[in-house]
Amino acid sequence: MSIQNVTVTGFDWDRGNLEKCQKHGVEIAEIESAFRRTLAVFPDPTYSKEEDRFIGIGKTNRGRSLFIAFTLRSHSDEVLIRPISARYMHPKEVDHYEKEITKI
Repeated sequence: MSIQNVTVTGFDWDRGNLEKCQKHGVEIAEIESAFRRTLAVFPDPTYSKEEDRFIGIGKTNRGRSLFIAFTLRSHSDEVLIRPISARYMHPKEVDHYEKEITKI
């Protein structure tokens, strides 16, 4: 699945992914805010053969850099973002990402 030209209508949260995302100290509002800003998205075929997974790298409204693993889920006629895990990026990761993004 490609996420280009997909209209996403919201987020798919439940106890499982809420706990996993929050265990790294990232608030749900911060994760959602990163998706409303510019987010670099890459396929992540490593972890799942049953569904397409993606990695998102971006910043929250507070300017914190986030690494987010997520998938897209269809419910009725809606497509929802289902965050799987989220964490703040380490300074070396941020530096590497910012150098790579300037090459594009």
